[in-house]
Amino acid sequence: MSKEIKKVLVIKLGALGDFVLALAAMKKIREAHPRAKITLLTTPPFEALAKLSPYFNSVETDGRPSDFGDLTALLSRLRQARYDRVYDLQTNSRTNWYFQALRPFPPAWSGIAAGCSLPQRGKARYRMHTLERQADQLKQAGVWPDAPTEPGSAPPPDLSWILRRTKEPRPVVGAPAPRPYVLLVPGGSAHRPEKRWPTESYAQLAALLKARGLDIVIIGGPQESAMARQIQKAVSQARDLTGRTDFAQLAVLGAKAVLAVGNDTGPTHLLAAAGAPTIALFSDASDPELCGPRGHVTVIRSPDLKALPVSTVASAAISLLPH
Repeated sequence: MSKEIKKVLVIKLGALGDFVLALAAMKKIREAHPRAKITLLTTPPFEALAKLSPYFNSVETDGRPSDFGDLTALLSRLRQARYDRVYDLQTNSRTNWYFQALRPFPPAWSGIAAGCSLPQRGKARYRMHTLERQADQLKQAGVWPDAPTEPGSAPPPDLSWILRRTKEPRPVVGAPAPRPYVLLVPGGSAHRPEKRWPTESYAQLAALLKARGLDIVIIGGPQESAMARQIQKAVSQARDLTGRTDFAQLAVLGAKAVLAVGNDTGPTHLLAAAGAPTIALFSDASDPELCGPRGHVTVIRSPDLKALPVSTVASAAISLLPH
Protein backbone atom coordinates (compact mmCIF):
# COMPACT_ATOMS: atom_id res chain seq x y z
CA MET A 1 0.00 0.00 0.00
CA SER A 2 1.50 3.32 -1.06
CA LYS A 3 2.02 5.98 1.55
CA GLU A 4 -0.54 8.79 1.58
CA ILE A 5 0.89 12.05 0.30
CA LYS A 6 0.14 14.63 2.98
CA LYS A 7 2.89 17.23 2.55
CA VAL A 8 3.85 18.54 -0.88
CA LEU A 9 6.41 21.15 -1.93
CA VAL A 10 6.22 22.96 -5.28
CA ILE A 11 9.30 24.91 -6.38
CA LYS A 12 9.01 27.77 -8.88
CA LEU A 13 11.45 30.65 -8.69
CA GLY A 14 11.86 32.06 -12.18
CA ALA A 15 10.76 35.06 -14.17
CA LEU A 16 7.15 36.26 -14.25
CA GLY A 17 6.25 34.73 -17.62
CA ASP A 18 7.59 31.35 -16.50
CA PHE A 19 5.73 31.60 -13.19
CA VAL A 20 2.45 32.42 -14.94
CA LEU A 21 2.77 29.45 -17.32
CA ALA A 22 3.54 27.18 -14.34
CA LEU A 23 0.16 28.05 -12.79
CA ALA A 24 -1.34 25.46 -15.15
CA ALA A 25 0.81 22.70 -13.62
CA MET A 26 0.17 24.05 -10.12
CA LYS A 27 -3.57 23.65 -10.69
CA LYS A 28 -3.06 20.00 -11.68
CA ILE A 29 -0.88 19.35 -8.63
CA ARG A 30 -3.64 20.68 -6.36
CA GLU A 31 -6.24 18.52 -8.16
CA ALA A 32 -3.98 15.46 -7.72
CA HIS A 33 -3.52 16.13 -3.98
CA PRO A 34 -6.78 17.76 -2.86
CA ARG A 35 -6.26 17.10 0.87
CA ALA A 36 -2.50 17.60 1.06
CA LYS A 37 -0.80 20.60 2.64
CA ILE A 38 0.92 22.17 -0.36
CA THR A 39 3.73 24.67 0.13
CA LEU A 40 5.17 26.86 -2.63
CA LEU A 41 8.86 27.76 -2.51
CA THR A 42 9.32 30.90 -4.60
CA THR A 43 10.70 34.46 -4.46
CA PRO A 44 9.17 37.67 -3.03
CA PRO A 45 7.67 39.15 -6.24
CA PHE A 46 5.25 36.20 -6.57
CA GLU A 47 4.03 36.12 -2.97
CA ALA A 48 0.80 38.15 -3.36
CA LEU A 49 -0.31 36.32 -6.51
CA ALA A 50 0.52 32.88 -5.07
CA LYS A 51 -1.32 33.59 -1.82
CA LEU A 52 -4.44 34.62 -3.74
CA SER A 53 -4.34 31.44 -5.80
CA PRO A 54 -6.34 28.39 -4.64
CA TYR A 55 -3.37 26.05 -5.01
CA PHE A 56 -1.25 26.53 -1.87
CA ASN A 57 -1.66 26.31 1.89
CA SER A 58 1.49 28.31 2.48
CA VAL A 59 4.00 30.34 0.49
CA GLU A 60 7.71 30.64 1.33
CA THR A 61 9.72 33.30 -0.49
CA ASP A 62 13.36 32.47 0.33
CA GLY A 63 13.81 30.07 -2.59
CA ARG A 64 16.81 31.94 -3.99
CA PRO A 65 19.04 32.66 -0.98
CA SER A 66 21.84 35.14 -1.56
CA ASP A 67 24.34 34.03 1.08
CA PHE A 68 25.56 30.86 2.73
CA GLY A 69 23.71 31.44 5.98
CA ASP A 70 20.34 31.81 4.26
CA LEU A 71 21.06 28.77 2.08
CA THR A 72 21.89 26.66 5.13
CA ALA A 73 18.68 27.79 6.83
CA LEU A 74 16.61 26.92 3.74
CA LEU A 75 18.07 23.43 3.40
CA SER A 76 17.63 22.79 7.11
CA ARG A 77 13.96 23.78 6.89
CA LEU A 78 13.40 21.58 3.83
CA ARG A 79 14.91 18.60 5.66
CA GLN A 80 12.86 19.16 8.79
CA ALA A 81 9.61 19.56 6.81
CA ARG A 82 9.82 15.92 5.67
CA TYR A 83 7.86 16.47 2.47
CA ASP A 84 6.22 13.38 0.99
CA ARG A 85 6.75 14.74 -2.50
CA VAL A 86 8.45 17.66 -4.25
CA TYR A 87 7.49 18.98 -7.68
CA ASP A 88 10.43 20.94 -9.04
CA LEU A 89 8.90 23.16 -11.74
CA GLN A 90 12.10 25.21 -11.97
CA THR A 91 14.36 22.29 -13.06
CA ASN A 92 17.58 24.30 -13.21
CA SER A 93 21.03 23.81 -11.73
CA ARG A 94 20.03 25.54 -8.48
CA THR A 95 17.05 23.31 -7.73
CA ASN A 96 18.91 20.21 -8.92
CA TRP A 97 21.56 21.09 -6.35
CA TYR A 98 18.87 21.46 -3.65
CA PHE A 99 17.90 17.86 -4.34
CA GLN A 100 21.50 16.64 -4.06
CA ALA A 101 21.93 18.58 -0.80
CA LEU A 102 18.95 16.72 0.72
CA ARG A 103 20.65 13.33 0.27
CA PRO A 104 21.03 10.67 1.59
CA PHE A 105 17.30 10.65 2.34
CA PRO A 106 15.70 13.03 -0.20
CA PRO A 107 11.93 13.23 -0.59
CA ALA A 108 10.20 11.73 -3.62
CA TRP A 109 11.16 14.30 -6.27
CA SER A 110 9.61 15.12 -9.65
CA GLY A 111 12.11 16.87 -11.89
CA ILE A 112 15.36 16.26 -13.73
CA ALA A 113 17.84 16.07 -10.83
CA ALA A 114 20.20 13.11 -11.18
CA GLY A 115 18.99 10.27 -8.98
CA CYS A 116 15.53 11.66 -8.27
CA SER A 117 12.73 9.11 -7.87
CA LEU A 118 10.22 10.66 -10.33
CA PRO A 119 12.43 11.81 -13.21
CA GLN A 120 11.21 13.42 -16.39
CA ARG A 121 13.06 11.34 -18.97
CA GLY A 122 13.85 12.02 -22.60
CA LYS A 123 15.33 14.90 -24.54
CA ALA A 124 12.01 15.91 -26.10
CA ARG A 125 11.43 18.25 -23.11
CA TYR A 126 14.02 20.66 -24.53
CA ARG A 127 11.90 21.20 -27.66
CA MET A 128 8.55 21.51 -25.85
CA HIS A 129 6.59 24.61 -24.99
CA THR A 130 6.63 25.17 -21.22
CA LEU A 131 2.98 24.08 -20.90
CA GLU A 132 3.51 20.73 -22.66
CA ARG A 133 6.86 20.19 -20.94
CA GLN A 134 5.34 20.57 -17.47
CA ALA A 135 2.32 18.47 -18.46
CA ASP A 136 4.76 15.74 -19.51
CA GLN A 137 6.62 16.09 -16.21
CA LEU A 138 3.40 15.53 -14.25
CA LYS A 139 2.46 12.63 -16.56
CA GLN A 140 5.79 10.94 -15.84
CA ALA A 141 5.25 11.60 -12.12
CA GLY A 142 1.97 9.67 -12.37
CA VAL A 143 -0.42 12.47 -11.40
CA TRP A 144 -1.72 13.47 -14.86
CA PRO A 145 -2.09 10.20 -16.80
CA ASP A 146 -3.76 11.71 -19.87
CA ALA A 147 -1.66 14.88 -19.93
CA PRO A 148 -1.76 16.62 -23.34
CA THR A 149 1.81 16.76 -24.60
CA GLU A 150 1.40 17.31 -28.34
CA PRO A 151 2.49 20.78 -29.53
CA GLY A 152 -0.17 23.37 -28.74
CA SER A 153 -2.39 20.93 -26.84
CA ALA A 154 -1.83 21.76 -23.16
CA PRO A 155 -4.35 24.20 -21.67
CA PRO A 156 -3.20 27.70 -20.73
CA PRO A 157 -3.15 28.78 -17.10
CA ASP A 158 -6.56 29.78 -15.73
CA LEU A 159 -6.65 32.86 -13.52
CA SER A 160 -10.43 33.15 -13.28
CA TRP A 161 -10.03 32.89 -9.50
CA ILE A 162 -8.39 36.31 -9.37
CA LEU A 163 -11.72 38.18 -9.53
CA ARG A 164 -13.40 35.87 -7.02
CA ARG A 165 -10.62 36.48 -4.53
CA THR A 166 -10.33 40.27 -4.79
CA LYS A 167 -12.80 42.74 -3.32
CA GLU A 168 -14.76 44.82 -5.80
CA PRO A 169 -15.16 48.51 -4.93
CA ARG A 170 -18.79 49.49 -4.49
CA PRO A 171 -20.21 51.34 -7.48
CA VAL A 172 -20.87 55.02 -6.84
CA VAL A 173 -24.52 55.91 -7.49
CA GLY A 174 -24.80 58.34 -10.39
CA ALA A 175 -21.20 57.90 -11.49
CA PRO A 176 -20.63 57.31 -15.22
CA ALA A 177 -19.93 53.74 -16.25
CA PRO A 178 -16.20 53.08 -16.64
CA ARG A 179 -15.02 53.17 -20.23
CA PRO A 180 -13.49 50.06 -21.81
CA TYR A 181 -9.73 50.16 -21.59
CA VAL A 182 -6.66 48.78 -23.35
CA LEU A 183 -3.51 47.78 -21.47
CA LEU A 184 -0.17 48.55 -23.11
CA VAL A 185 3.07 46.84 -22.05
CA PRO A 186 5.82 48.83 -23.83
CA GLY A 187 8.71 47.66 -21.63
CA GLY A 188 10.55 44.47 -20.94
CA SER A 189 13.96 43.28 -19.91
CA ALA A 190 16.38 46.23 -20.00
CA HIS A 191 19.20 44.06 -21.35
CA ARG A 192 17.06 42.71 -24.19
CA PRO A 193 16.06 45.87 -26.12
CA GLU A 194 15.57 43.80 -29.31
CA LYS A 195 12.45 42.32 -27.66
CA ARG A 196 10.77 45.74 -27.53
CA TRP A 197 8.52 47.36 -30.12
CA PRO A 198 9.50 51.06 -30.28
CA THR A 199 7.74 53.31 -27.78
CA GLU A 200 6.75 55.71 -30.57
CA SER A 201 4.92 52.83 -32.24
CA TYR A 202 2.99 52.19 -29.03
CA ALA A 203 2.18 55.91 -28.91
CA GLN A 204 0.76 55.82 -32.46
CA LEU A 205 -1.26 52.70 -31.64
CA ALA A 206 -2.56 54.35 -28.46
CA ALA A 207 -3.78 57.36 -30.45
CA LEU A 208 -5.61 55.09 -32.92
CA LEU A 209 -7.29 53.11 -30.12
CA LYS A 210 -8.17 56.27 -28.20
CA ALA A 211 -9.93 57.53 -31.32
CA ARG A 212 -12.13 54.41 -31.18
CA GLY A 213 -13.37 55.39 -27.71
CA LEU A 214 -11.03 53.30 -25.61
CA ASP A 215 -9.12 54.41 -22.53
CA ILE A 216 -5.37 53.75 -22.59
CA VAL A 217 -3.61 52.30 -19.54
CA ILE A 218 0.17 51.79 -19.52
CA ILE A 219 1.67 49.21 -17.17
CA GLY A 220 5.18 48.09 -16.32
CA GLY A 221 7.89 48.59 -13.74
CA PRO A 222 9.00 51.96 -12.35
CA GLN A 223 11.94 51.95 -14.78
CA GLU A 224 9.44 52.17 -17.65
CA SER A 225 7.74 55.39 -16.58
CA ALA A 226 9.69 57.37 -19.22
CA MET A 227 8.02 55.23 -21.90
CA ALA A 228 4.65 55.96 -20.34
CA ARG A 229 5.33 59.70 -20.45
CA GLN A 230 6.27 59.42 -24.13
CA ILE A 231 2.94 57.70 -24.86
CA GLN A 232 1.09 60.31 -22.81
CA LYS A 233 2.46 63.02 -25.12
CA ALA A 234 0.50 61.37 -27.95
CA VAL A 235 -2.57 60.55 -25.81
CA SER A 236 -2.83 63.08 -23.03
CA GLN A 237 -5.47 61.17 -21.05
CA ALA A 238 -3.52 57.89 -21.03
CA ARG A 239 -3.13 56.54 -17.49
CA ASP A 240 0.36 55.72 -16.29
CA LEU A 241 0.36 52.81 -13.83
CA THR A 242 4.05 51.91 -14.26
CA GLY A 243 5.52 50.96 -10.91
CA ARG A 244 2.13 51.16 -9.18
CA THR A 245 0.78 47.61 -9.43
CA ASP A 246 1.83 44.28 -7.98
CA PHE A 247 1.26 41.10 -9.98
CA ALA A 248 -2.07 40.36 -8.31
CA GLN A 249 -3.36 43.85 -9.20
CA LEU A 250 -2.11 43.43 -12.76
CA ALA A 251 -4.08 40.20 -13.07
CA VAL A 252 -7.27 41.99 -11.97
CA LEU A 253 -6.64 44.71 -14.57
CA GLY A 254 -6.13 42.03 -17.22
CA ALA A 255 -9.34 40.23 -16.28
CA LYS A 256 -11.35 43.40 -16.98
CA ALA A 257 -9.51 44.76 -20.03
CA VAL A 258 -10.96 44.61 -23.54
CA LEU A 259 -7.44 44.27 -24.98
CA ALA A 260 -3.77 44.02 -24.01
CA VAL A 261 -0.84 44.71 -26.35
CA GLY A 262 2.65 43.96 -25.17
CA ASN A 263 6.14 42.76 -25.86
CA ASP A 264 7.43 39.30 -24.97
CA THR A 265 7.67 40.05 -21.26
CA GLY A 266 6.16 38.68 -18.05
CA PRO A 267 3.27 41.14 -17.63
CA THR A 268 1.99 40.26 -21.12
CA HIS A 269 1.83 36.61 -20.05
CA LEU A 270 0.00 37.58 -16.88
CA LEU A 271 -2.61 39.71 -18.67
CA ALA A 272 -3.25 36.93 -21.21
CA ALA A 273 -3.66 34.34 -18.45
CA ALA A 274 -6.06 36.64 -16.63
CA GLY A 275 -8.30 36.60 -19.71
CA ALA A 276 -7.47 39.77 -21.62
CA PRO A 277 -7.61 39.35 -25.41
CA THR A 278 -3.90 39.82 -26.02
CA ILE A 279 -1.49 40.70 -28.82
CA ALA A 280 2.03 39.52 -28.02
CA LEU A 281 4.87 40.91 -30.11
CA PHE A 282 7.87 38.65 -30.71
CA SER A 283 11.18 39.36 -32.42
CA ASP A 284 13.68 36.69 -33.38
CA ALA A 285 15.12 36.96 -29.86
CA SER A 286 12.69 34.35 -28.50
CA ASP A 287 10.48 31.60 -29.86
CA PRO A 288 6.73 31.69 -29.03
CA GLU A 289 6.60 27.96 -29.93
CA LEU A 290 8.57 27.36 -26.71
CA CYS A 291 7.49 30.15 -24.41
CA GLY A 292 4.65 32.22 -25.90
CA PRO A 293 1.49 33.07 -23.95
CA ARG A 294 -1.63 31.04 -24.74
CA GLY A 295 -5.33 31.72 -24.45
CA HIS A 296 -7.18 34.46 -26.35
CA VAL A 297 -3.83 35.47 -27.86
CA THR A 298 -2.60 36.69 -31.23
CA VAL A 299 1.17 36.38 -31.63
CA ILE A 300 2.75 38.74 -34.14
CA ARG A 301 6.29 37.82 -35.12
CA SER A 302 8.72 40.20 -36.77
CA PRO A 303 12.44 39.45 -37.07
CA ASP A 304 13.13 43.09 -36.20
CA LEU A 305 10.41 44.77 -34.14
CA LYS A 306 11.62 48.21 -35.23
CA ALA A 307 10.34 47.30 -38.71
CA LEU A 308 6.90 46.11 -37.53
CA PRO A 309 4.30 48.57 -38.91
CA VAL A 310 1.78 50.14 -36.55
CA SER A 311 -0.92 49.30 -39.10
CA THR A 312 -0.24 45.55 -38.70
CA VAL A 313 -0.70 45.69 -34.93
CA ALA A 314 -3.67 48.07 -35.19
CA SER A 315 -5.58 45.80 -37.56
CA ALA A 316 -4.96 42.81 -35.26
CA ALA A 317 -6.11 44.91 -32.30
CA ILE A 318 -9.32 46.00 -34.00
CA SER A 319 -10.14 42.40 -34.92
CA LEU A 320 -9.86 41.38 -31.25
CA LEU A 321 -12.05 44.20 -29.94
CA PRO A 322 -15.71 43.42 -29.16
CA HIS A 323 -17.93 44.38 -32.07
